[in-house]
Amino acid sequence: MSFDSDRLDARSPSLIRALLTVLQPFTQFYLRLHRDGLEHVPSTPALFVANHNGGILGPDLLCTMATLWELRGVDAPVYGLAHDFAMRQLRPLGRVLQALGAMRASPRNAECALAAGAQVLVYPGGDLEAYRHSRLRDRIVLGTRTVFVRLAQRAGVPIVPIVAYGAHRSAYIFNDGAAIARFLRLHHWGRLDRFPLAFALPWGIAVGPWTPYLPLPFPIRLRILPPVTVGPSADPAVAREKIRASMQGALDALAHEAEG
Repeated sequence: MSFDSDRLDARSPSLIRALLTVLQPFTQFYLRLHRDGLEHVPSTPALFVANHNGGILGPDLLCTMATLWELRGVDAPVYGLAHDFAMRQLRPLGRVLQALGAMRASPRNAECALAAGAQVLVYPGGDLEAYRHSRLRDRIVLGTRTVFVRLAQRAGVPIVPIVAYGAHRSAYIFNDGAAIARFLRLHHWGRLDRFPLAFALPWGIAVGPWTPYLPLPFPIRLRILPPVTVGPSADPAVAREKIRASMQGALDALAHEAEG
């Protein structure tokens, strides 16, 4: 059977339930996850916008999806937008991700899911944020991207920011690999602009954006912020900056609480 990375009907609640039984003790005891703002998760269609940390196995994604599955239930239509490379070029991985509620990252797929009554998680910073140098670990990086704002405007759904602190310490990225990515023309064939080099378990040095690793056991703090409604006539760039600023404020507060 051919693999369609855009399908919405391949999500498997039974597989999600099985994974959740593993994720719950992992996030609770290994990552010592602390969460607040859970009351801000709506039961209606919404676009969750989160900061991205640590690359392919950054624990922010594990903590965020486990939290949403717990709050909404594994049968609730909660989807996450996944990178083209994972969904189309690593098809065995793509099939597993799709069963867990992932779909290829595209505005059309997100719009279809939202129109069907689902909730969608997106990481607008993408590889620019996920593979940033570790000295920038406490910075929200969204670049100039406004697609997520336009998506929420067209779909008429609120944006719910989710901020993770501590997840970028899961590996030490000492080079974001922007020059390497340009040399390899990575954007042309993989839609990636970073080729990170990191100190990570168990390899010592993890090379490239697809190398899996064991996250270091630093505590993770997750904060869900109040929903933001962006009017249809609002400037997407202005709305993005307001959302980025609120997320940065939350990240600063989480860092202060953790280190205080």
